[in-house]
Amino acid sequence: MIVRTTAEITDTDRHIKGNNGNWESKRIVLADDRVGFSFHETTIAAGTTNDFHYANHIEAVWLTRGKGTLRDLTNDKEYPLEAGSMYLLDGHEKHQVIVEEEMQMLCVFNPPVVGDENHDENGIYPLLRLQDDGSVVREK
Repeated sequence: MIVRTTAEITDTDRHIKGNNGNWESKRIVLADDRVGFSFHETTIAAGTTNDFHYANHIEAVWLTRGKGTLRDLTNDKEYPLEAGSMYLLDGHEKHQVIVEEEMQMLCVFNPPVVGDENHDENGIYPLLRLQDDGSVVREK
């Protein structure tokens, strides 16, 4: 059984802040937890426009606070977002989140994220490998 609070994650290696300062994410469940997905609480600052792409992950997002627009950059289609909205990126869509009011969202990634937000320009996280003892390591 895993029990965690976001308070105990704050200011640890599970508390990731975007390079541009527009967002931060508390990684509640990661690949090392060995449950097959990762679960994050992410906050994105008001008045910002943020491009995202996860080439190796399906992502489900539930907006718990805030307001803005989701833009699918593959077809330029836009969707309004507000508290209670959910979106699912099941085709690895390059997308943009335009934030009118600060957003807080709960995000589930499959396969799970390894921890940090470092990936190349194609949105590819380091490859993961499951060891014989059940632990997950990054491929070099």
